[in-house]
Amino acid sequence: MSEVLVPFLQRMRQVTVLRYLIASAGALAVDMGTFLSLMTSGMPAVAASSVGYGMGIVAHWILSSRKVFADQVAERGPARTRQKAMFVVSALIGLALTTAIVWSATMTGFDPRAAKLAAVVASFTVTWMLRKAVVFR
Repeated sequence: MSEVLVPFLQRMRQVTVLRYLIASAGALAVDMGTFLSLMTSGMPAVAASSVGYGMGIVAHWILSSRKVFADQVAERGPARTRQKAMFVVSALIGLALTTAIVWSATMTGFDPRAAKLAAVVASFTVTWMLRKAVVFR
């Protein structure tokens, strides 16, 4: 069995989108944990969503630059700084999308937790496309 399983697992490690999905799950855990904790402590949903997303951004950069796109990370210096800036811009686009979805859902009476889940799907899709095509190309 390990003759089949080991090569399969090695191949899966090479699939960028799978690694990105796993990194996103880790960043999402940080994001949602922060979001739910802040909401429980009384912070408004939109603010809690933004702070949670920001914490997720930090986690995602660490995971993406070391495990997902490690061979495409620029060397130190101006190229690395530019790449980090583009990563942050892609994250800010995701943040704007997340905030807009949570805000509009909250204003129309929907549960902010359900809105946050919808925002996760939208943000994941947009940031994946930006990071794959622009940031780590």
